[in-house]
Amino acid sequence: MDAGLAAVLGTVVGSLATLGAAVVSGRVAARSQFDQWRRQHRRDAYANYLGALHDRDIAMDAILGALKAHGPDLQDVDEKVQRFITLAREVHRAAEVVIIEGPSSVVEAADHVAQASRGLSDVMRRMVQDAHVGDTSHLTADTALATEKEHTLHQAVKSFRSAAGDILNNPK
Repeated sequence: MDAGLAAVLGTVVGSLATLGAAVVSGRVAARSQFDQWRRQHRRDAYANYLGALHDRDIAMDAILGALKAHGPDLQDVDEKVQRFITLAREVHRAAEVVIIEGPSSVVEAADHVAQASRGLSDVMRRMVQDAHVGDTSHLTADTALATEKEHTLHQAVKSFRSAAGDILNNPK
């Protein structure tokens, strides 16, 4: 092989190796950027969901607090219920983004939060209805049940936070 051909082949091989390395490097950088973008979207979705839950739960606590009194101000209770309904819709909107962003472990944890929320909401709804008809016969039992359901909800939210943190801190 003459020196000219060897030089051309050496240049071609070197160029191909450089091009291959650039392609691999570009793919690695693109994947890294995509992973960072996805992590940021998930973080935002999880944070928005937790914020919406927090606001809604404060509204729920206000209703339960107003209902614990014998002879609650029903107009005040109804206003608090309307605020709660508005904030519950925000939770549902935020949950939809969590579901889209996934993964299944976080979606499952959000589903447990929704189930626990329904349990507490059912008790609260019954307490509001009883207050409107002046029935206090279930107040003590419902107040205790609401406390139990609040604990269940708190545990479900903690599990959601843990699942979300696991995904954000270990995205693979």
